[in-house]
Amino acid sequence: MTRKFLLGFALLAVILAAFYVRTRHAKTPIEVAYAANREVVVYTTTALVRSPVATLSFGDRVDILQRFQDQVQVRTKAGLTGWVSERDLISADLWQKARDLEQKAAAMPVQGRGHTKVLSNLHFEAGRDTQRLQQLTKGVSVDVLARRPLAVPVSRTAAQEESAVEPATEKKEDWLLVRAHTGPDTTLSGWLLARFIELDVPRPIPDYASSAGMRIVGWFELDRVPDGGGKPKAQYLVVGTHGPEGQPCDFTMIRVFTWSTKRERYETAFVESDLCGRLPVTVLPGVPGQRGKAPADAQFFFTDIGHVVPETRRYVMHQTVVRRVREPGAPAAPKHAAH
Repeated sequence: MTRKFLLGFALLAVILAAFYVRTRHAKTPIEVAYAANREVVVYTTTALVRSPVATLSFGDRVDILQRFQDQVQVRTKAGLTGWVSERDLISADLWQKARDLEQKAAAMPVQGRGHTKVLSNLHFEAGRDTQRLQQLTKGVSVDVLARRPLAVPVSRTAAQEESAVEPATEKKEDWLLVRAHTGPDTTLSGWLLARFIELDVPRPIPDYASSAGMRIVGWFELDRVPDGGGKPKAQYLVVGTHGPEGQPCDFTMIRVFTWSTKRERYETAFVESDLCGRLPVTVLPGVPGQRGKAPADAQFFFTDIGHVVPETRRYVMHQTVVRRVREPGAPAAPKHAAH
């Protein structure tokens, strides 16, 4: 009996000693970081022959214990220690910026929806040389929030610079601020190259826009009306432009498509061009009358920067009639070409 008691006491002493060493004499972390990819494998060593210790999910917090070249020794929340690549981590400062950006993006109106066409890098800021937040796989759903045109970086040799008679024309590309749906209940906001995104514009609106030579930038549901069978049919506002990306205006034309019950097809109810619109477009959807209340007409507005003084343009759609509403006493601002 005494022997069993002594063995039990010894075992308990070993456990308590191990716990003490682990909690009291663990390495003090250099800093805190967060997993930057969907799956980050933590390995036992930096050597080629190694074993996985744990797998981190995006946003998991770790303590950084030491660095060796481009490898970082980390300690997970569960207390497991191992090594990861430094590029698979985000600093605490950048992680806070990502959270702030996500909070800001969550309050912005959605200008369109789409999905990634290829493997795409989501950036903190617009631009190829900016910090990468996460790499998105093909087919990730995204909400488009804003657009920013930027010059495409061009690398030229000294000989090319000396032989150039005239400076090369600056080429620009579109970057889009998006909210990426990276999981069932997970979103992440950042900037993507526009050409890596395919917009999921409802059919048959793309056909109508294409026939008018319109490249769609965003679309919005204004209201819903019953079709011939009594089912609801959406009516749309579509904004777009002509030509390639990189233009100074986010969009240069707007079209409203309404549903014709008689002809059982969409028709163009309103067209306006010669704009220099800036996203976002804000839409107040129409509401049908209920319980004695009068129906509310759909409204939308945006900023036109193609004037000496940018102006807000407001529109109201009553049934299938769209008209612009000017502020009382507001003079028509002189227009100039955007550069």
